[in-house]
Amino acid sequence: FASSLDQPGPMARTVGDTAALFQLIARHDPLDSTSADVETPDCLTGLEDGVRGLKLGVPREYFAEGMDPEVAGTLRASLEELEKLGATLVDVSLPHTKYALATYYLLASSEASSNLARYDGIRYGQRAKDARGLKELYTQTRGQGFGAEVKRRIMLGTYALSAGYYDAYYLRAQKVRTLIREDFTKVFQQVDAIVSPTSPVPAFKLGAKVDDPLSMYLMDVYTLPCNLAGLPGLSVPCGFTQGGLPIGMQLLGRPFDEARLLRIARAFEREHDFFRRAAPV
Repeated sequence: FASSLDQPGPMARTVGDTAALFQLIARHDPLDSTSADVETPDCLTGLEDGVRGLKLGVPREYFAEGMDPEVAGTLRASLEELEKLGATLVDVSLPHTKYALATYYLLASSEASSNLARYDGIRYGQRAKDARGLKELYTQTRGQGFGAEVKRRIMLGTYALSAGYYDAYYLRAQKVRTLIREDFTKVFQQVDAIVSPTSPVPAFKLGAKVDDPLSMYLMDVYTLPCNLAGLPGLSVPCGFTQGGLPIGMQLLGRPFDEARLLRIARAFEREHDFFRRAAPV
C-alpha cells in the first residue's frame, strides 16, 4: 500500500504468543530492500522483568478533546496501575502530532497511487473480461478491481503528486514527517516508552462510517504517528466499555525496541484477564 509506512507485525491472544511469533518473523531478508539488517531481538528472555524503574511518557496531545470519556477514564486508570507496578510516569509533548493525520494521508495516498498504477490488467492481477480495446481494458479492470476507498486514495495521491502540486503537498508532507520524527527522538531522550490510547473512541459498527471517510480517518489519529516516525507500536487490551466493547492501550518505543514494549505489555497483562474476555458480538 505505502512502501515507506507498511510495518508488518503479529496479532495474538496473549503477549507471550505475540513475542514468540514476532521473534520468528523479525529477521533480515537480504532479498527485501525494506528489511533492516539488524540483529534479531530477544523478546522472550526479559519478558517477565516488569516495569519497575522504567520511565513512561504520557503525551498530552494524545489526551485531547474528542476522546470518548470511557476510553479516557480507562486509560487514566491503566496509567495509575503501571505507576503502582513501579513505573514512573512523565508528562511529555509531541507538538507536531496535530499534523500527523494530514501528513499520513498525503504520503500514504501518494505512495498508493504510485504502487497501484502498475495494476493495469495486463502484467498481473485481475483482468476485466470482454473489454474492447486497451483503454477500456484499463478502465474496466481498475474500476472492477478497486473499492471506493482505494479509488479515493489513489485519486488523492495522484493529485498530490501531479505537476504544480508536488511541492505544495507531497514535499511539504515529507518535511512535516521529519518534524514528527524529531519530536519522538527528543522525547525518547527522557523516557523508555510512550503510553497512549489506541483509538479515541470504542469500536463502531461495521459500515457505520462508510459515507463519512474523514470521520473514519480520525479513528487512526493515535496510531499514525509511529508509522510516520518509523517506530514500533503495540496495542494491549486495557478494559471494556459499559457496553462490553474492548479498549486498547498503545505502547510506542524507540526503533527496534520491541522487546521493551512486549515486557511492559506483559507486566500489565499479568494483572488482568482482559485477554480471556470477548466482546458481545
